[in-house]
Amino acid sequence: MNNMNSGTTITSAAVLFADLRGYTAIAERLPAQHVMILLEEFYGVLATSIQTHWGQIYHIAGDGIMAGFGLKSAVLKHAANEGAVHALAAGREMVQNFASVASRWRTELSIDTGIGVGIHEGEVASGFLGPSGQQTTTLIGDTVNVAARLCNRARAGEVLFSSAIAVRVEAKSTVDALPFLKLPRFAPRGRRNSLDIWCVPALERIALAGIGVQ
Repeated sequence: MNNMNSGTTITSAAVLFADLRGYTAIAERLPAQHVMILLEEFYGVLATSIQTHWGQIYHIAGDGIMAGFGLKSAVLKHAANEGAVHALAAGREMVQNFASVASRWRTELSIDTGIGVGIHEGEVASGFLGPSGQQTTTLIGDTVNVAARLCNRARAGEVLFSSAIAVRVEAKSTVDALPFLKLPRFAPRGRRNSLDIWCVPALERIALAGIGVQ
């Protein structure tokens, strides 16, 4: 881990993005104050999963959240080098715990929604960013961009993750019972290299894959 003159730290981390599907339609249909209430419940579910699995929230905007796992900081030193495992566990827990919320919203408000999650691990720059007097701590780099693209590609109720995550978690007996599905290689827009990706699939993906789930 190297420190730059600007105070930015270069380190390795697992980065997780999650967002709410159907948010544009929700914001159009409901009064803004009601949307705020729904988002508070949504973020509460996500934040609990992130904190439970030793993650740190770095960014919240609209209907999306970004978190980092496994950063080598004094607070998270016990979770260092386990970022991929913790991030994947948090993503699965988010999807599972939000399912009951989505079901209730569907019944009470006729809202059809869910969350998608994307996770990637690699080098990131961690530091303060923003205008003078309004700087916040964030994560920057290709790792962040890939995680965001995976989140965009994920179906509602699905966790997509890169081979960097898969390599880490395959060695852990605590996750060997998960229904992982390998997907076709993914070429994020604007990025030169494509990626091997996996997912903890949504139910419709399992139905389509059949015996491809392992």
